[in-house]
Amino acid sequence: MVNDKINTKVAVALSGGLDSSVTCYLLKQQGYDVCAITVKMVDDEKFDTIVKNAKDVADKLDIPHYVLNLSKEFKHDVIDYFENSYRLGKTPNPCILCNRTIKWGRLFDYAIEELGCDYVASGHYARITDDNGIKKMYPARDEKKDQQYYLFELNQKHLSKILFPLSDYVKEEIRQIAIDNDLPAKSSKESQDICFITKPMTTKKYLLEKFGTKTGNFIYINDGRKLGIHDGFWQYTIGQRKGIGIAFEQPLYVVKLDAAKNIVYVGTKDDLYSDSVVIHDVKFQYPFEKTSFEAMVKIRYNMQTQKAHVIYDNNTKTAKIDFDYPVASVTPGQAVVFYDVNDRHLIGGGWID
Repeated sequence: MVNDKINTKVAVALSGGLDSSVTCYLLKQQGYDVCAITVKMVDDEKFDTIVKNAKDVADKLDIPHYVLNLSKEFKHDVIDYFENSYRLGKTPNPCILCNRTIKWGRLFDYAIEELGCDYVASGHYARITDDNGIKKMYPARDEKKDQQYYLFELNQKHLSKILFPLSDYVKEEIRQIAIDNDLPAKSSKESQDICFITKPMTTKKYLLEKFGTKTGNFIYINDGRKLGIHDGFWQYTIGQRKGIGIAFEQPLYVVKLDAAKNIVYVGTKDDLYSDSVVIHDVKFQYPFEKTSFEAMVKIRYNMQTQKAHVIYDNNTKTAKIDFDYPVASVTPGQAVVFYDVNDRHLIGGGWID
């Protein structure tokens, strides 16, 4: 039998880390014509090292390696968004913006349009299946690593040309493949969430350097009492408990931020809960006609899905989500993603106002 994969060209988004390295290896083993693309997102030593590590992997596997310097675009699309979100009292999700604008934006377009690739692959943990010509995204086998949430803005143009080779593996198996084949990334650690904030820098230190300090009030949300002062609302996020430093009869949590007045509203755990949330810029991964439907919903990545009723307004691209049971820490700036109640495939999502 002729292996038709040999004539199928696949570009892998290669960071030089474990997952993307094994993605390259698996696709080459399956017979695809594989090349690798590494994006340099910031002009600094860390990303120079990333490029070098990726080249080492490509050389080991004997595949072509391309480097895209998108540092200016990344600064505009991701870093500026990140900083502006905090400035407005929101908690951003830069990974989703990076997926939209960089990985499945400029890298994807470069691979398809400039290199003539048939598919673009990555080390994401998710599964794409065909449902009568409609591509749908399902959870990967390794549910602990499932990354559908970060990919909710992908559409049919993307899904029809994406390969996720890791969907049938768990993380331990991926590392063993790297060890068995002596891939340079075999001992690499998990990448940190925010790639442009490098240790020992933390998000809090980064924001302090960017915004400095400005005295504001802690206000008890239930009666308007002033409970203390802080050095800037941007140092806090909804649901935060540690670091408030106020003696009170019950543990206090951050429940609301007022950027204009530099106020951090605090309350008890009960004050964190909401019955509903409104989201904007709603996108569906495939043609979806319903405007009222039940779904399983996440309001942040690291939470269990919750049953809810979604009412969608096609004119404004907004949706109101009413939860069966109250959810904690609805956070402006975060993404809300909804899944099919029966088979858990990803339907779409939007952003909390």
